[in-house]
Amino acid sequence: MGEDDFRRLYDAHFDAVLGFALRRTDRPEDAADVTADTFLVAWRRLGHVPRGDAARPWLYGVARRTLANHRRGEGRRAALGDRLRRQLAHAVADLADEVVHRADVTAAMRRLSARDEEVLQLHLWEGLEPREIADVLGVPASVVRPRLSRARSRLRELLGNDPPAPGHLPAEPATTIRKEGPR
Repeated sequence: MGEDDFRRLYDAHFDAVLGFALRRTDRPEDAADVTADTFLVAWRRLGHVPRGDAARPWLYGVARRTLANHRRGEGRRAALGDRLRRQLAHAVADLADEVVHRADVTAAMRRLSARDEEVLQLHLWEGLEPREIADVLGVPASVVRPRLSRARSRLRELLGNDPPAPGHLPAEPATTIRKEGPR
């Protein structure tokens, strides 16, 4: 069998194979792929293609296996997509809480005096140490340290998350457990 035999096979059975694939796929593009792959197999195995009326069932068999491979590939792609979506959900944290927290901090900082807000912005946002803040503001570092400390305290008060006072926690009243013994 040669190229002319393949052309005759293609001309005689293309519509039937395409119809077979169209009835079994959801998209015409998939049917076209299945048909093309079926005739590619026929081209490669031209010496094995039965002659006459037996060619069509042979081509349907090839199309059926090609379609099964296509569906397995779709299943693998869908499973991969699902797995990547699940991994992405774990890899990218939900930033909603952080955004709310930042909005709260920003609102609280706006309620501070301009001096407190500036020193806190230089420290928290720009990452400057008190001596560097002193250089920016043109004041001694001995002035910046207490100003920064007071600004932090005021911000904590505004945010309502003051840490507990240093020292020991008050002891909880001891409860007595009555032991029951022999009477």
